[in-house]
Amino acid sequence: MAVVKELLRAEADGTLSFGDYTLASKTKLEGFEFQGDIYKVKTYNEITKLEKNGMFAYESVPGTAVEGFKATPEEVSFRVFGEKDVQVTLELEADTEYSIYKNDVNVGTMKTNLSGKISVSAELEPEKPVGIKIAKK
Repeated sequence: MAVVKELLRAEADGTLSFGDYTLASKTKLEGFEFQGDIYKVKTYNEITKLEKNGMFAYESVPGTAVEGFKATPEEVSFRVFGEKDVQVTLELEADTEYSIYKNDVNVGTMKTNLSGKISVSAELEPEKPVGIKIAKK
C-alpha cells in the first residue's frame, strides 16, 4: 500500500489507515466514525494530520500514508509510508516515559512533554514502510 485513496478507512483488523502523500494540494475528510469516535484527516505531500474527536492525534511532515494505526492507553502502533525521511508527532499521556520501536527494534526511550506530545523520525524509501510502536514504560 502506498497511499489511502479514500483518505481514511477502517480495516477489518480494527485499525485505521489514512493519508495520501502524493496529493499536490491539501485534501481533507471529516466526520469519519470509527469505534464510537469521530476522525478527521488532512493530507497532501507536505503534511498529514489526524484528529480524533477534535483533538490532535497524529501529524507527519512531510505527508505520509499510515496503515494499521492503533492507539490504546498503553501504546500506539502503525506502519508509515512516504517518499523521504519523516518526522511524526503524536499526542500521548503528558509527562510520561515511552519506549520507541522501529521495525520491532527498541531504539530507546523518550518522555512526553507537558502537553503529551512526542516526536519520532524515520528514514523512509518509496514502497518500504517503517513499523513504529510507542509503548508506555
